[in-house]
Amino acid sequence: MNIALILAYDGTNYHGWQIQKNGISIQEALTAAVFRLLGQEVSISGVGRTDAGVHARRYVANFRADCTIPVERLPLALNAQLPEDIAVSGAVEVPEGFDARFDCTKKEYAYYLYPSRLRDPFLSGRAYRYPYPLEIERMQAAARYFVGKQDFAAVRSVGTPVRSTVRTIFHCEVEPCEENLIRIRVCGDGFLYNMVRAIAGTLTYAGCGKLRPEDMRAILDSCDRENAGPTLPACGLFLNRLWYEHTPELTKFSLDR
Repeated sequence: MNIALILAYDGTNYHGWQIQKNGISIQEALTAAVFRLLGQEVSISGVGRTDAGVHARRYVANFRADCTIPVERLPLALNAQLPEDIAVSGAVEVPEGFDARFDCTKKEYAYYLYPSRLRDPFLSGRAYRYPYPLEIERMQAAARYFVGKQDFAAVRSVGTPVRSTVRTIFHCEVEPCEENLIRIRVCGDGFLYNMVRAIAGTLTYAGCGKLRPEDMRAILDSCDRENAGPTLPACGLFLNRLWYEHTPELTKFSLDR
């Protein structure tokens, strides 16, 4: 049977989702937990390759196995085998052809930062501290330039080769939230390597006055990474929402809220 898992994790102690030679990953920890529970070697496919230190509020992975445990009991059973910073909240049988990565139609990432000269130990590892004041209105005005189908080469790092740097961004929003945090939410049909963290860095520069909101158009048109803002640290980035529009089995898990 093909089983989809809904999970969340704190990525602080991991080298990202994908299995790595130089450190423990979320995929490795989850694969080991399934083996301890079912006694089967499985190949787990995830919705995306989050980098080292990146978190996920919602994440979908799937694997195929001969499972005698009722699927609705898998979350509790797997959580007993997983470390405290990874938690499975749901499990469901999906069609044989389902793949967590390729069946996802949209993703939303959220980046959290807080403008402060003083550290907050309760935000360490979950938000980026920027030591200068930020004007949210300027950041909001700049964010509008990132919406639409366009070339995002100016806000990506060199990583895995891609055929095209054109992506569609459905919304890019900046908003204040609890604990004096600023949240940047970016939703798209796909993302380039470090794209959201580079967008967040560029919007931060707009918020502190190093860039004007209207500069965003020229930056994107240039396709030159040197013209945009910095790539902010991984600690503030969360995979936040997911859309599986053609998989009704997953709709009850509120992945898009």
